Amino acid sequence: MRKVDLRMNENYKYKIIKRLVDSNGNKKNAALKLNCSIRTINRLIIVYKNEGKLGFVHKNRGRKPASTISLNSKELIVSNYLDNYMDTNLTHYSEIVMDDFGISVSDSTLNKWLREEFVVSPKAKRKTKSDLKKYLKNLETKTSSKTKTKSLRELSLAVDELSAHPRRPRSKYAGEMIQMDASSFEWIPGVVWHLHVAIDDATSQVVGAWFDTQETLNGYYQVFHQILSDYGVPAMFYTDRRTVFEYKKKNTLLDDEDTFTQFAYACHQLGVDIKTSSVPQAKGRVERLNQTLQSRLPVELRRSKINSIEDANAYLSAFLPKFNDKFSIPLNNTKNVFEKQPTKAQINLILARLSTRKVDSAHCIKFNNNYYIPTSSTGIKQFFKNKTECLVIEALDQQLYTTIEDKVYLLSKIEDYEEFSKEFDIIPEPKEKKTKYIPQMSHPWKKQSFIAFQNKQKHRQDIGANV
Repeated sequence: MRKVDLRMNENYKYKIIKRLVDSNGNKKNAALKLNCSIRTINRLIIVYKNEGKLGFVHKNRGRKPASTISLNSKELIVSNYLDNYMDTNLTHYSEIVMDDFGISVSDSTLNKWLREEFVVSPKAKRKTKSDLKKYLKNLETKTSSKTKTKSLRELSLAVDELSAHPRRPRSKYAGEMIQMDASSFEWIPGVVWHLHVAIDDATSQVVGAWFDTQETLNGYYQVFHQILSDYGVPAMFYTDRRTVFEYKKKNTLLDDEDTFTQFAYACHQLGVDIKTSSVPQAKGRVERLNQTLQSRLPVELRRSKINSIEDANAYLSAFLPKFNDKFSIPLNNTKNVFEKQPTKAQINLILARLSTRKVDSAHCIKFNNNYYIPTSSTGIKQFFKNKTECLVIEALDQQLYTTIEDKVYLLSKIEDYEEFSKEFDIIPEPKEKKTKYIPQMSHPWKKQSFIAFQNKQKHRQDIGANV
């Protein structure tokens, strides 16, 4: 007869029922001791008489739960992580396992399995990684070193106000503050891109994202274009102190005047305020977003087999809605402070680069190492005197315009060679040219408003600067 081992609660139940049967005791008293009904006592008496002590062993002992993941599946999941997803955080990898294998496994279970292989998450804290290294070192040498604690009483508990980064509440309304930044990272193997992102402070919703080879005005313009097209005009941007957003003269005191940059001028036309800070903790929302995207987005780009920056930007339009569904915070009310969305034509003209130029002796304007001549909407060339001042406008869609004496003209490129030879080629019949749209001078491109905004900068009155 094999020995039956009972657990403490099972043994307690067995002894009470055994004593009850042997002494023909009071069932009501036994029910009170076991905190059950008399009907349950009768059932346990039958179990004792038929099976004896073995009947009090729980029937699920030794059986695996129905939700247990098989050993083969566990090995498949762990080996897949070690081979392909070592740079993926465990929460993200649990989602990938569900998508690829249809297996629901929590990040804590993955953490337990990988710890058995002496692997920690790439997002693990520094102390966790340090403890693992110490454990492996002690495992090899079988020696442990005592840790010394350092007294903090000698250190000052007070923090300077300039060095402090206190926690602040979220903005109340969507669109009240948009935090914006660019993240330089190896988004695909061997290639470093800059991801320009913008996040709403109230909802943590990513309202714009764009890949570029460098942190450029074009990247931030593309993000701004997405915000204006999808949401409207925000109240304020919170960014770092890049020259894209502000410019300060060196070795001078900071003033309170708006700083002239192309991006600042576009915001000025829309009534958007710009706040800058050189402290990363001040705009922690977008800094944490960069960390999350650096963990998740390279894995998703690799799974989608994306190798070019054009395909990556196209993929963002499908990635961001899923990302926002998972990480954004829905507001209890629908109120936001985004102003009315501008039209596509207005956005294209507002997000433009403006540069001052002069007409040369050949009645042309040099821009980006090419020569252009002003033309009317019907294609008729316009000629102006040498050294006539003008303003060259490069719209977001790369279309070029110029303003001369409060009139707007198209810029037609002067090619290096004639397209057809009048003597030796058969010139095809000219097609009817469609009249091109030329904006009215009521648009913010008006030269005088641009010059007035530029002259408002005190520190730019005596020096020049690249904008």
